[in-house]
Amino acid sequence: MSARLLAVAVVGVGLLGTARAAMLPRWELGVGAAGISMPEYRGADESTRFVLPFPLFVYRLDWLKADRSGVRATLLESGRTEVNLSVNAGPPVRSKHNRAREGMPDIKPMVEFGPSLDIKLWQAEPDGAQLRAFLPVRAAFTVQSRPRVAGWVFQPRLNLDLPKLDGGWHVGLLAGPVFATRRQHAYLYDVNAAYARPDRPAYQAKGGYSGTQFLASVSRKSGDIWFGAYARYDNLRGAAFADSPLVRRRNYFTTGFAVTWTLARSSELVESPD
Repeated sequence: MSARLLAVAVVGVGLLGTARAAMLPRWELGVGAAGISMPEYRGADESTRFVLPFPLFVYRLDWLKADRSGVRATLLESGRTEVNLSVNAGPPVRSKHNRAREGMPDIKPMVEFGPSLDIKLWQAEPDGAQLRAFLPVRAAFTVQSRPRVAGWVFQPRLNLDLPKLDGGWHVGLLAGPVFATRRQHAYLYDVNAAYARPDRPAYQAKGGYSGTQFLASVSRKSGDIWFGAYARYDNLRGAAFADSPLVRRRNYFTTGFAVTWTLARSSELVESPD
């Protein structure tokens, strides 16, 4: 999986609509384009920027949901709480193109899977503003011929979804800390003695606090056209790996957008997040 395709997947997850239920076509076909500006890894001082077209295929399953909190399969639902399967992904990094990691092994793309307890804390009215808490715990795996476990991640978040504002815009606000095991931090931020040099001393990361993230997103659908954009702020001050020589920036922004045009859709309607 290429860095660009994986990043488009991350953009798509970040820009999808709220979890508000609506009657939508079972499937849709179309085309789209996504753009992103993001650091090569959390704490990097070099970024990846691109715009990439892609085909659009949407098939809505009753047990699968996708919104600002990510892609997840519902395992259990009761009242205000759900237990879902949470999924996340991270792009690869080619060390020969990154000054901080020059001469070190590449970072393989990663996928994360695990359960998430999702709780509806407050809702103004059936279609009004909604506040939810997400408590996902995910195991990380590298994507390669022989995948390896790359630690665990715990990412509790609060998510405020606002109803359609003037002009039909959806607004979402998301914030929360990130915690990870030593193995996860070691994979990204350790410097083995064999790769140490005067400006990059040997380093072993500890597990624990991994920084805090704040995300704001907007989206709007008008006929067959859908548009979304987001901005995420990461603050790594106080993180367990903040003193790694591979961390060159302790706070930064990631931004992205996506636009899609639906060309065909099914006549069958299903209840799905709008």
